[in-house]
Amino acid sequence: MGRRWAAPILLSLLAACGTSSMDTRQNLPPLEPVPAPAPEPPAPLSDGGEVRLTTKGRWVRSDWTALPGWQADSVRQAWPALWRSCERVLNTGLANRPVTTPARPAAVPTATTARPDPAALLNGNGAVPAPAPGYDTASAALFARHWSPTCRAVRALGPNADENTARDFLTSRLQPWRVESAEGRADGMMTGYFEPLVEASRVRSERHAVPLHGVPADLALRQPWYSRTQIDTLPEAQAALAGREIAWVADPLEALMLQIQGSGRLVLAPQGPAGERRVVRVAFAAHNGQPYQSVGRWLVDQGAFTLEQASWPAIRQWARQNPQRVREMLQANPRYVFFREEALPDPNVGALGAQGVPLTPGRSIAVDRDSIPYGTPVWLASTEPQPWSLNPPPARPMQRLVVAQDTGSAILGAVRADFFWGWGDGIEDRAGRTKQPLRLWVLWPR
Repeated sequence: MGRRWAAPILLSLLAACGTSSMDTRQNLPPLEPVPAPAPEPPAPLSDGGEVRLTTKGRWVRSDWTALPGWQADSVRQAWPALWRSCERVLNTGLANRPVTTPARPAAVPTATTARPDPAALLNGNGAVPAPAPGYDTASAALFARHWSPTCRAVRALGPNADENTARDFLTSRLQPWRVESAEGRADGMMTGYFEPLVEASRVRSERHAVPLHGVPADLALRQPWYSRTQIDTLPEAQAALAGREIAWVADPLEALMLQIQGSGRLVLAPQGPAGERRVVRVAFAAHNGQPYQSVGRWLVDQGAFTLEQASWPAIRQWARQNPQRVREMLQANPRYVFFREEALPDPNVGALGAQGVPLTPGRSIAVDRDSIPYGTPVWLASTEPQPWSLNPPPARPMQRLVVAQDTGSAILGAVRADFFWGWGDGIEDRAGRTKQPLRLWVLWPR
C-alpha cells in the first residue's frame, strides 16, 4: 500500500542528502528530537529459552508473563485483523500445495512485497507497481501449513470475537517468541505511516486545478514516457493525458504525497445542489518509466534548508513561502505516477497491504518479511510519539497486539516495524513523529 510520511522518509533523506555548498538558509525550525531506542544487553543463548533462527535474526522462546502490558490491551480490537489474515491463508489453498523447493532450516518464511517504499518521498525509487496480492513462494505454503489449523479455529470464531474469547484463544493456542537480531539484541525501532486523505473534485475548478491521471493509452508504446517537465509543457504529452483525469486536487504537494504513498482517499466535493460528498480510493497503476529524483535532496542542494532541518514539514513550509518555485521543485523529479480508482467497500479499513488483506488502523504493522512472516500476530512494546517540547512529559507506553500485514523496502531488520496509523485529522503529523524504541514478540502456533 502506501502511505507514509514517517521516520523512514526522514532517515532516508539524512542518509542520502549531501551537505549543500550554499550558505543561504531559511529560518526553519530544527527537526524534533526523538528518543533513541534504549540499548539492552544481548539475550544469551544459555538463558534457557529455545532459539529459532531467521534470515535476519532469531526468535527466543518466551512466556505470556514477559509481554509488557499484555493484561491492559483490548486484544479483541486486533482480532478482525487476525481474522482477515487467516482468511487469506485459508482461501489461497497453499497449505495443500506441494512444496517444490526446500525450506531453509529453521528459517522464517518470506513472501513478496506489494507496498511502495515509504522512503521514496525524499530519496527512494518512487512508488512501485502493486502486484496482484498473493503468495508465490514455497515458503508461503509452509507458513500456511503451520497456520491452517489455527486459522480454521479463528474462522470458526468469526471476525468479532469478544475480549475473553480472543484472549483465551491466543494464550491457549499460541506461543510467544521474543524477536532479536542475529547478535541477540532485542531493542529496535518503530516508525509510522498512514493513508492520505485529500480533498478533491471530479471537475477542474479554480480551487482544484492539479490533476490525478489514469494510465495513458500509449504508455506501453513509449518507454520511458514523457517526463514530468514534458507533461507540464509539451502539447503532445498533455493531449495524451486529456480525458484521463480521475480527479483534481487543490495542492500539488498533496498530489506528490499520493504519488509517493501509492494510494490514498479522495474526499470528492459534491456535484450539484443536492450532491453529497463521497470518499473513493486511488491506487498506484503505473509510472512513466523515468528515474526518481528526491525533491528533498534538491531543496537541500538549493540551500532551502540544512541537512539537519530536512523533513516533510520543512518541504511544506518552503512551498508556502515560495509558491512561484513549487513547479520547479516538482520538475526536479522526472517520475510521474498514474493511478486507478478503486472501490471503498469498507471505509473502516485501509488499502491492501503486502499480504493482500486490508490494513487495520492501529493494529497492522509493516515488517521485514525475512524476520516475521505476513499474517503473524505480534506483541508490540513501544512508546507513544510526542510533540516536540523543551520539557517533554514522561513517555507513555504503547503496548498492543498487532498483525504483520505489510512491508516496505525501508523496513529492514529483525526488530523493526512501521505502524499503520490510519487516516484523518492529525494522522500525518502523528505518523511523521513516530520514531520510537521497540521490542517485539511473535505469537506462533504451539
